[in-house]
Amino acid sequence: MSDMALRDASNGGSSDTADIDLDWLTLEDDESILWASTPHKYSVVPAFIVGIPLSLVLIGIPILAAAYLQYRNTNYVVTDRGLYSKRGILSRDVQQIGFDKVQNISYSQSALGSSFGYGSVDVSTAGGSGVELQFRSIPDPASVQELIAREVDRRQGSDRGAAAEEHVLNEILRELTAIRQAVTDGSESARDEAELAERTPSTVDDATAEQSSADEP
Repeated sequence: MSDMALRDASNGGSSDTADIDLDWLTLEDDESILWASTPHKYSVVPAFIVGIPLSLVLIGIPILAAAYLQYRNTNYVVTDRGLYSKRGILSRDVQQIGFDKVQNISYSQSALGSSFGYGSVDVSTAGGSGVELQFRSIPDPASVQELIAREVDRRQGSDRGAAAEEHVLNEILRELTAIRQAVTDGSESARDEAELAERTPSTVDDATAEQSSADEP
């Protein structure tokens, strides 16, 4: 992956973005990362609250291990083209949604999340049913939602501008076609009139000659 600047949406992020493993991420040559993060480090607190007491009877150890591995192996990325999500401990589940498909963005925070500064951002797509992609337990979800909304507006605004430009070009093309047709019709009409004018004197002369022959004794 090329050298790119990563901007974290929150100063209280879950980890330094330089420590995030993004080897799974494949970007276009001119695509750049705007934000990247793992879940907030305090999002594992509930699992530790449950897992530590149960670890005395060994049941809590798998709970703690699973929570930690899930935290370390979950990445969320926002680029100038779309959204990426990677989850999975043993397997890898990667989702990608382009900004042109995003229909609705919302964020939510639980009581614990509000206290520690993390929450979830839900993304719905046009034609989809429900939430298609979710950034779970990320730092400062309001800022991330704002970033995504801004990029969606920018991308959709560019698309509207391109559509408007195409419409103008089509109108110009139609006008040029109409002008060309009018010039062609005018040329054909002028040619027909010229041919008629050339034939008319000959016809008159023939008629005069026939009349003169008839008048001779």
